[in-house]
Amino acid sequence: MLPHQNTDPNACLVGRIWRPGVGPAIVTLRGDTVVDITSRAAPTLSDLLDLPDPAAHVRAAQGEEVCTLADLAAASVESAGPDALRLLAPADLSAIKASGVTFAESMVERVIEEQAAGDADRAEEIRARVKTAIGDSLSGIEPGSEKAMEVKRVLQAEGLWSAYLEVGIGPDAEVFTKCQPMAAVGWGAAVGLHPISTWNNPEPEIVLAVNARGEIRGATLGNDVNLRDVEGRSALLLGKAKDNNASAALGPFVRLFDADYGMDDVENAELTLTVTGEDGFELNGHSSMNKISRRPADIVAQTIGRHHQYPDGFFLYLGTLFAPIQDRDTPGQGFTHKLGDVVTIAEPKLGALQNTVRLSTEAPEWTFGTRELMRNLAGRGLL
Repeated sequence: MLPHQNTDPNACLVGRIWRPGVGPAIVTLRGDTVVDITSRAAPTLSDLLDLPDPAAHVRAAQGEEVCTLADLAAASVESAGPDALRLLAPADLSAIKASGVTFAESMVERVIEEQAAGDADRAEEIRARVKTAIGDSLSGIEPGSEKAMEVKRVLQAEGLWSAYLEVGIGPDAEVFTKCQPMAAVGWGAAVGLHPISTWNNPEPEIVLAVNARGEIRGATLGNDVNLRDVEGRSALLLGKAKDNNASAALGPFVRLFDADYGMDDVENAELTLTVTGEDGFELNGHSSMNKISRRPADIVAQTIGRHHQYPDGFFLYLGTLFAPIQDRDTPGQGFTHKLGDVVTIAEPKLGALQNTVRLSTEAPEWTFGTRELMRNLAGRGLL
């Protein structure tokens, strides 16, 4: 599958690629041609998102044709060397943040993970007990509302309250750091699992591109790789479960907001997930953004403001409806990844993000950080 099928010719797309002998470049897609639009006005994607009208800048920018989209996709394989042509994650200097427990249905699974303490064998029994008490009663509840607090009291009486339910229906959203700036991987790269994990899954998500002023400028796709057993043992292990080498995937491009695409499209997006294993196993899942419990703009407002600034902006994973309960090997143990799985996350207006699952210790090491980017841009006369 190509990174973007270009089903919408009006889409204003911007991303990042690595150009051999040059380094990271800001690109747009014009038809099927990848065009380098890196300039002193916007040497980084973070700078571009801070412009008064990013979409207008991209459409008017002069650039250099690099290759076709098909050629870029063919080059963007996990075996590509450090100076090979390839797609990069579209985020550069921006912080990479993520919000969790934003969907009522997946929230139930988080409660089960916690109750099972990371033990897949116990999950099926606890799943039945939790759903008997909760059912679908959380659907449509506004977090922090009086009704939500009533549900909280009922669940506490049942001994089923958890940290996940607190951020799921309480007033404060869960927002955490998914990875460091420039540590995310792009389309075609390996995504990494920490070697200690034996129960894990992909998380297909919409990711917002937010500038330094807190303005939402566009959206892309993300895979918030999750280690269910690690986080299930303790919510305090969230960092170990979420932030590992190659554990954050973004892309293929950011679709910038303009007259043809905006927050209404984000809030009604329908994501599909396909996992294809070397063992012949196939998992199909979905995530419907119209079932999110918190409005995306409200999560952004809880992330940035007078209480917390992001001078380089941030990308924000919005969470997922996807709950990986389909059995893969043993009945009752649900889904877990196997090395070599190909994960494809797609949405009609945002394209497709595809990655192959490896161990984080086997994925290429992250070595090109902020200092290297600054040196590279300075050497090219862009700063």
